[in-house]
Amino acid sequence: MTPAPQTPTIWNIKALLAWTTDFLKAKGFDEAKREAELLLAHVLGCDRVALFVRFEELPTDAERAKFKELINRRVGGWPVAYLVGSRAFYMLTFDVDPAVLVPRPDTEVLVLEALKRLKPLTAPDVLDIGTGSGCIAISLAHQKKDARVTATDISPDALAVARKNAAKHGVTERMTFLQGDLFAPVPSGSTFDLIASNPPYIAPGEFAALAPDVRDHEPRIALDGGPDGLAFYRRIANAAGPFLKPGGSLLLEIGYTQEAAVRGLLAERAEFEVGPTLKDGSGHPRVVTAKKR
Repeated sequence: MTPAPQTPTIWNIKALLAWTTDFLKAKGFDEAKREAELLLAHVLGCDRVALFVRFEELPTDAERAKFKELINRRVGGWPVAYLVGSRAFYMLTFDVDPAVLVPRPDTEVLVLEALKRLKPLTAPDVLDIGTGSGCIAISLAHQKKDARVTATDISPDALAVARKNAAKHGVTERMTFLQGDLFAPVPSGSTFDLIASNPPYIAPGEFAALAPDVRDHEPRIALDGGPDGLAFYRRIANAAGPFLKPGGSLLLEIGYTQEAAVRGLLAERAEFEVGPTLKDGSGHPRVVTAKKR
């Protein structure tokens, strides 16, 4: 049994971080040090780096109480990103709340590939299906300065978060946000150089094995991929063709066990030429690619 961390006599920033890191480690948190730093920096209104030049400062009683509240909520399962209200993704920081999934580093694989394909194009049109926080769509608009990006989501609350993030990063004028189910709100006849999506892909039987912060706090509508986890891939494969320009790209983030199934769904469609599957930093299949013939 892990012993309880020793209680310091002076609660300066250094002592608070050390005690909280040990406490979170004892509770089984793998990133205890990073999470303690993020939460304390949030309470003190600074970034993590600033903590290290302020080690000897004594937070006020109110700041310590707020920090304790956040630590208790974290131990209760709340994602750190929701507690601090933001998450770094690719080259930007995105506001997040329980209406949207927390952006993951694995999704940066899709963004990097999309930017590579968009780079030689002039004023490309991009569609992001199920945009959530807007992390994919806004990252593309921010990096590809002449891109015009349309982002859809069925959730009005998610779109409100995405619009806020677009304004935060100065790309609102080149973005269109549409509420509706997958392609439903996209005007008929619209075509795009690239379509990207990180759709829901968790099967019902997989929810029990998810980390509690994901299972209990992130929006079920953004996770539930239908009976076998593939419902949205089927629908996207069946509907995407008319919305892609000839030679246009389709990039789909997948769960790492779904590569063969998703490639198979796209291969069944005569309009698509299935391309390479891209791997994430752990070496798992993460993004299935295809082009419109």
